[in-house]
Amino acid sequence: MEEIVNSIDQADYLPFEDKVAGIDRQIKELYHLSSLKGIDYSAEIRRLQKEQVAEFKRIYSDLSAWQTVQVARHPKRPLLNDYLDSMVKDFRELHGDRCFGDDRAIVTGFGQIGREKVLVVGQNKGRVTKEKIECNFGCANPEGYRKALCKMRFAEKFGLPIVTFIDTPGAYPGIGAEERGQAQAIAVNLMEMSGIRVPIICIVIGEGGSGGALGIGVGDRMAMLEYSYYSVISPEGGAAILWRDGSKAELAAESLKITSKELYKLGLIDSVIREPLGGAHRSVHDTVYNVQNYIVKTIRELKRKSIEVILEERYQKLRNIGTDATVIMSAKAEKRPEIKSIKAAKRRSSVETLS
Repeated sequence: MEEIVNSIDQADYLPFEDKVAGIDRQIKELYHLSSLKGIDYSAEIRRLQKEQVAEFKRIYSDLSAWQTVQVARHPKRPLLNDYLDSMVKDFRELHGDRCFGDDRAIVTGFGQIGREKVLVVGQNKGRVTKEKIECNFGCANPEGYRKALCKMRFAEKFGLPIVTFIDTPGAYPGIGAEERGQAQAIAVNLMEMSGIRVPIICIVIGEGGSGGALGIGVGDRMAMLEYSYYSVISPEGGAAILWRDGSKAELAAESLKITSKELYKLGLIDSVIREPLGGAHRSVHDTVYNVQNYIVKTIRELKRKSIEVILEERYQKLRNIGTDATVIMSAKAEKRPEIKSIKAAKRRSSVETLS
């Protein structure tokens, strides 16, 4: 039994998946005993597999915000290169920002998704330690954002749609990045992407952190994978600012409303792309398939519109950010008795002042 337990990679399981991990160990033990003793345990294995699926459904039907963050950060979650390898045909990478250098945290290049020729812009976290260091764990420098914008202008010249894959904890906060104009590079991208005359689709595939995500996150459609998150700051950063205690990240995650479900309710994203049961890392193939279907369908939908209509809708979309959220929060506040009493007191005060 001890040998079987040690053979299981514990990185496959998150802290709230202990029961699933236990069932998996039982299944592997039965397979081992079956091959060792020649006894048929298939009925017991099927029973355990059904129990495991039921447990997955129970857990993932009601994930907390912090648990969603943990899924989004899973070490085996598909990264940009997984999508490029499985989904983008004839990918040709483009390098450099024509100003400083080539930032490995942002990858750009032309390729084909389905039958659609596109420019792909994505944030690369890296899989192994050496690659992670080379691309700053997905945190881009100013030259990365300038490279992205330069290639977007190139795609605009040839009328090719742009697809961006967002997966970063935030822009790189180093001294060199600040000296080279990190904030300006992101701000310029926000302004320029709002007016680029081709369809733009943005998809959060893992972490969508702060300005690092916004730097390539302006477009006609914003989608998120089901168990990704999109936030103005990481939960740890928010906890450090609000409570001076990074250990309160779980509380910060709940307060920030960072999950796809919450953001869709607030009207800040357009679509939620389903993930396989247990998260994208459980079936990379199914995840890539779902993302590809969304991209192809959305590009065809946008291509039916003139570029003037696309730009006007993009403008209105950006102008309306937060308005739905304000209405929802106001409606919730109206139902709270303490808010009602405050508003009633203000109305009485106004009447007394006028009289």
